[in-house]
Amino acid sequence: MTVPQSPSLPGTPRAPAGYVDYLDSLPFLGRLTCNKGDLKAGEWTELVLVYEVGAVGLADGAWLKLAFKFYSDWALFQTSDPSAANFVSAEYHAGPLGPGQTPSNVQALKVRFDQKGHERPFQKAVIVDVVDGYLNPGDRIVIRLGDRRQGGAGTRVQTFVEKAFRFRMFIDPLGSSKFAEVPGDCTIDIGPGDASALKVIAPRLVALSDSFNVLVRVDDVWGNTDRDRERRGRLDLISPNGVVIAKPLIFEKTGWSVATIANTKLEETGEWRLEAHLDNAPGVPACIAYITAEEGVSRPLYADLHVHSDDTVGTNDATYNLTYGRDVAGLDIVGYTVNDFNITEENWNKAVDIIHDLNQDNRFVCYPGTEWCGNSAAGGDRNIVFLRDGKPRFPFDRDGQSMRSFEWNENTKGTIRPSLWPVDRLYQAYEDDPEGHLLIPHVGGRRCNLAWSHPELERLIEITSAWGQFHWLYTDALSRGHRVGASAASDEHQGRCGGGAPATGTFGSRGGLTGVLADSFDREGAGRALRAKRTFATTGERNFARLASGANLMGEVFNADPSVPISYRLLGSSGWEEAVLFDGDKPVWRRDLHKENGFSDRRVRVRIGGARIKDRYRAAYWNGEISVIGAALLDVQSFGFDHPEQTAWRKGLGTLGFASATHGDTDAIELTLSDLKQAQFAISAELFGYTKVGDPLQPPPHIHAPKVSLSATGKQLIEEREILVEIPGVELRIILERVSDTALPRELCGEISFGELALAPGREHPLFLTARERDQSRVWTSPLFATV
Repeated sequence: MTVPQSPSLPGTPRAPAGYVDYLDSLPFLGRLTCNKGDLKAGEWTELVLVYEVGAVGLADGAWLKLAFKFYSDWALFQTSDPSAANFVSAEYHAGPLGPGQTPSNVQALKVRFDQKGHERPFQKAVIVDVVDGYLNPGDRIVIRLGDRRQGGAGTRVQTFVEKAFRFRMFIDPLGSSKFAEVPGDCTIDIGPGDASALKVIAPRLVALSDSFNVLVRVDDVWGNTDRDRERRGRLDLISPNGVVIAKPLIFEKTGWSVATIANTKLEETGEWRLEAHLDNAPGVPACIAYITAEEGVSRPLYADLHVHSDDTVGTNDATYNLTYGRDVAGLDIVGYTVNDFNITEENWNKAVDIIHDLNQDNRFVCYPGTEWCGNSAAGGDRNIVFLRDGKPRFPFDRDGQSMRSFEWNENTKGTIRPSLWPVDRLYQAYEDDPEGHLLIPHVGGRRCNLAWSHPELERLIEITSAWGQFHWLYTDALSRGHRVGASAASDEHQGRCGGGAPATGTFGSRGGLTGVLADSFDREGAGRALRAKRTFATTGERNFARLASGANLMGEVFNADPSVPISYRLLGSSGWEEAVLFDGDKPVWRRDLHKENGFSDRRVRVRIGGARIKDRYRAAYWNGEISVIGAALLDVQSFGFDHPEQTAWRKGLGTLGFASATHGDTDAIELTLSDLKQAQFAISAELFGYTKVGDPLQPPPHIHAPKVSLSATGKQLIEEREILVEIPGVELRIILERVSDTALPRELCGEISFGELALAPGREHPLFLTARERDQSRVWTSPLFATV
């Protein structure tokens, strides 16, 4: 209702008294505030963010977006159940009215959550619609993330640390769907949680008496490294003969909680056991790692060639990410990566200077690189690693021509103009200097299209990353005749390169590592080894793998001598359970270590794995149950589960529940029974996809197989060894299988004769070895390209 004003003569201008001065005192687009400035990764909380309407007001039909970056794995918000976790609400509070001011007449606010509700990088958005009316300057909209007022548990914070996590408000003041950014983001420092685990980082194979560093760090339950705490501990180096050499662990008082045992030397050949212990921390178990020392070997270098920073879509700045890789992840080689369309020239030039400053022979090799972000229809994602010293040929060539796929970032104005599009033009841009460049096709958001290939530039292919495991991509490339070797990377967006811990969103797998067999520890030597495909890929572990035939090492093209066998060697930690030799996409040889060791009479395993699709939202979300009757269920152990929200639990006397997500990887549940022969098994699961749009409490079912089941008896399993259900998808399956009671070997080696492989004569065969450990970690070698 309008407040009466003093009478005035007809035709005299009228306005609410003092209103113009009041508007001038307000920020035109308003302001955003938050009730918290510090949080712990993965904690449960309630956040209250308040948007105060600015001088512009909000028109009838306007809407707002409280947005944050797409890489965050903050639990998905829902609006359907106020008593459940992650409920988000929005409510209106009228501001004070001045003399003569008309009240706003908004009837309601409507709130929803959309994973792609705004523009990259601020894509995730809580969207608030103004319903039937307008808002005045000074009015407030209160948004509660994890509203607890009706019994909800709150909201689960993102699981990785970030300095200055940002909430940004965008408003549509005129109801025209043209958004303006409200100045002044709400920033929250997200730090690590309580200490939960130790991690020992060391090479798996070293030369006798050569020096190397051992890193020991303290992590929380989500894999974030602790900071700014004074800690002490002990590292025991236990020789092959059982002699213990104790080393004190002194962790840094400021910065990351990392202790370094520098210039370590092992004076006895064989496998050494490393045990790290933390003082006065009963909840933090000891951590064990293994190193094999031998005469005449070169230690493998471990590389992560795909690391993002906040220069484009990563977390924290370039210096943070690169020094984390060197000082916390213990990497030998790091490739800094930017989305080519997104990076500004100023930030690129600064990053290149940082990379050159950090690069140090015999300690840390650092390469600049970009990610060509073409859509799959134009060739799909390719990383470009610039192997030479000096300024890379990006973002312009010597003639000033753009070297981007196209240019498009938050500040882009006008039309998008493609440059190196499609991938053919990317090849043309660098094919004059193949030795100075390494292109790596990969699967991330935009799956690489293997219809394109350049044999001189594309020497490796990325088999696993935080996006998932892509064995199918490797076999597809090799079966097409592409001579590519094995690589793995983190594709890290969350500030934890070097085999970083998985998050709970689209980056739900462990980041990978590339093992590099280089003849020198510098840019030139590492670059030669990478381009020569003297590499193996791991799912983040410091394992070792080698494949050869006589003098011919993996990556080489040669005419095979049938009298010279293929030799292989694997070094792991939890014990190798399977090794398979592939000829392109066809398995031609296999070792089953459970069978070799002898199957248990009481222990069986349920394994789930694979992905729904090959593209971005590939995860298969499992919600299942395992029932055993006819035998007592004595013990349960889980392997391969990636984080605390993936788990198995007892539901009853002979019943287990499980919930997980697989992105091409596998999870395993081992059951110890009183009597396998009398047991009967019933396994059932519902399969869901990623909630890109809609209610997270009602995730979309996997349309090709919303429900799956497997039934079997112990007698069947004894006869068949394994019972498998293939599910429509990508290597998607449930397996019930027998396993061994005995310890599996950490070292696996042997020879395979060409004669036992029955290879077709007169053509080239890309032969590579892949192997899996009991903890479900994997390794892939580069192929031997052998013509028989």
